[in-house]
Amino acid sequence: MKKRNKTNLYITTILVVFLTVTSCYEETATPVAASFSTAFVNADESIPVQIAITNQSTGADSFQWTFEGAEPSSATGENPGTIVYNKAGNYTLKLTASNVDGSTDSIEKEITVVDGINIRFSTEIIESNYAPVAVKLTNETNGVGLTYLWTFEGGTPATSTVQHPTNVIFETPGDHQITLEVSNGFESFSENTTITVNPEIEAIFDWEVAFSDDDYQAPVTITMTNSSISATSYNWVFPSGSPATATEATPTVTFATPGTYRIELEADNGKKTHTLTKEIIIQPDTNIKMFTNIELAINNAHNTNIKGAFFSTKLREVFTANQVNSDNGADIDIAFFGLNSNFSFNKFVSPDQVASNGFIAIPNATHTTFINSQEICGCAASLTVTQFDTITDDTLLKTLTITETANGLLNFDNSLLPRIVLFETADSRKGAIKIKGYVDDGTASYIICDIKVMKQ
Repeated sequence: MKKRNKTNLYITTILVVFLTVTSCYEETATPVAASFSTAFVNADESIPVQIAITNQSTGADSFQWTFEGAEPSSATGENPGTIVYNKAGNYTLKLTASNVDGSTDSIEKEITVVDGINIRFSTEIIESNYAPVAVKLTNETNGVGLTYLWTFEGGTPATSTVQHPTNVIFETPGDHQITLEVSNGFESFSENTTITVNPEIEAIFDWEVAFSDDDYQAPVTITMTNSSISATSYNWVFPSGSPATATEATPTVTFATPGTYRIELEADNGKKTHTLTKEIIIQPDTNIKMFTNIELAINNAHNTNIKGAFFSTKLREVFTANQVNSDNGADIDIAFFGLNSNFSFNKFVSPDQVASNGFIAIPNATHTTFINSQEICGCAASLTVTQFDTITDDTLLKTLTITETANGLLNFDNSLLPRIVLFETADSRKGAIKIKGYVDDGTASYIICDIKVMKQ
């Protein structure tokens, strides 16, 4: 009887202890509190975006992560580390945490990922760079949630906030900057390009007269020089000229008769035109060329190339010995021989006879007839200093009969001043030389003279 009572007591004691322990365990079960934090790696919120996840949950021993739109899209570890988003958008991150006691808690967070910015735009000039310049804009910058700010320096409109603005107009010549600033709400970038508007159109011209026509005596041939600004085509008008009109940039025109003529240029660039008008005065033809203060040196100065003794009435140039060649030889029509600085022995000689008078022969030389000493030549031709001075056309010269005589070719000294020397060139142009000074400069001595000669 006593043994059974002890056994029952033992069982009762164990049952009490079990119930007590069980009761205590239920009272101390740990609740779960789900929590986590997120951070943009390197503070970069534009794709590709890395999000660092930090688990801050308590009381949990198992975890279920869901990352909408991310890589990876889910995880079960306590700390999933870093997830990656490659597409912009608004996404939900969810954590469900639980423990062995059966406690469960969930939390969700929203994050926004914005597009990265890669600005790409281009411009296209409509028609030309001449004002007004219309510019077409092509924006190839792509992304979700981007905003745009265009700035058009000196343009119309001046700004725009649309992704694809309409054409912009620039009126003012010069450089104009186009800037595009793109923002994703987190960061902004900008790019720019420059549009150049050409200067306003302006017709500008002058002309160059032909070498033989620089006295502007009819007929006169001129070649236009064109310095127009911002022009692409030209319309010339030459009343009474030949041709009367032209469209070349630099045409040549001839005016055959004396008068005052208008020259007009209209410059065009396809958008605007500008016109300039000038006048040209064509003088009557006197058929006379006049040269003043021509210096012709003594023989020694010429041969040592100090100062020239040869002259071309066609080329209007004095030549020393080393300047004479086969190209200009045929155009040399006057040669002066001066023996020394005392000018005791002087004469003009024909170019084809200079080799007999102490000079090197002239290549392709022609013959000029001279009358050095009118006072002793016994010639029919005669011209006084007064008559020379009054010559303004060829009337008097063309009446002279200039013949070559022995006496006419004789030398002269410096005792008579001024002295008139008559000549006729190989192409039958008659002329006269007025010696008006003898300059003693040692081996560089020379005479000073004026020359009047028929042009044809």
